[in-house]
Amino acid sequence: MTTKHLRQALLVIIMMLLGIGIVAVYSASALVSEANYGGSIRFLTQHLFAIACGLVLGSGCLMLPYDAIRRAGRWLLPLCVLLLVLVALFGQEVGGARRWLRFGRWGIQPSEFAQLALVLYLADVLARHAGRLQDFWRGLLPPLAVTGLTSVLVLAQPDLGTTIAMGAVALLLLVVAKARWPHLLGITGVSAVALVLLIAGAEYRRRRILAFLDPWADPRGSGYQILQSFFAMASGGVSGLGVGASLQKLFFLPSAHTDFIFAIIGEELGLIGTTAVIALFGLFMLCGFRLAMLAQDLLSKYLLCGLVGMIGLEAMVNMAVVVGLLPTKGLPLPLISYGGSAMVMNLMACALIFHASRHGERFPLPRAADH
Repeated sequence: MTTKHLRQALLVIIMMLLGIGIVAVYSASALVSEANYGGSIRFLTQHLFAIACGLVLGSGCLMLPYDAIRRAGRWLLPLCVLLLVLVALFGQEVGGARRWLRFGRWGIQPSEFAQLALVLYLADVLARHAGRLQDFWRGLLPPLAVTGLTSVLVLAQPDLGTTIAMGAVALLLLVVAKARWPHLLGITGVSAVALVLLIAGAEYRRRRILAFLDPWADPRGSGYQILQSFFAMASGGVSGLGVGASLQKLFFLPSAHTDFIFAIIGEELGLIGTTAVIALFGLFMLCGFRLAMLAQDLLSKYLLCGLVGMIGLEAMVNMAVVVGLLPTKGLPLPLISYGGSAMVMNLMACALIFHASRHGERFPLPRAADH
């Protein structure tokens, strides 16, 4: 397939995922919205508004000169770091986590935009300093330090799931940029040890691991959510109960319209529906990484790998959590779950994928200078 055909396929995939998400969000949230706000469409309206904002901002990204995209990470990441500091100081605490900055009725989750900013920053730095990556101190340590600082601020909220996702995408970019394998293995080893210590050092994280290993040990406590997810998936069977017919959304499954919306899709559309969603994300990654392989310049290649990897990784982790293959992480299903900041960020990322692909096809840049 040509790059034009790949972009057309990506556009169709994104539109299909958004369409599935709109139907699923309304189905999963209507009763909760009615019970809490007196109307069944409150969450749907906010979901559509987030999509509209994402499309507007994404269109703005498409109109920016590519050189502005190249420089964006240099100012956008410090801005996100500042917002993360403000979240730590003044953010709204919900469920024991402080992740939101509120402005009246509206709020933003800076950690979502920090992921996008980090990909932009790393793509730019790795492209400009490609010749230094074999040198740990001069080439690899600076982007690792920036990634570490951003990750620590997100972890402090606390948000281990997003922190892991950011680290995994950064590692992917280092692999694509051909950093030395001994360095990559060392980074992976240190990260694994840190992850074990973080889990061991927090009781609620230990409970999540125990619930993952044996949810039936505490079916009304730490294992409750994942068991309700299992019940939803099992009830759907092959063809599902039908759109709107989910029983688990009747206040049984927590976060039914956000992190666990894939379970509602499984209950209402069955194995056919969940397989379709998995296939769409698989095709999204296949087309995106193929575009990265065809890109003629390093910045476009790294941007495409980072952005596609970010969306694809979150999708895989979310679906794996819902079916019990991973411990609960608190990551939304990209382009489908209800969530304003995540939806806006993901649509901006999709727009940048198209922008990077077009530039990588038509306007190859000189190879990065070692400076």
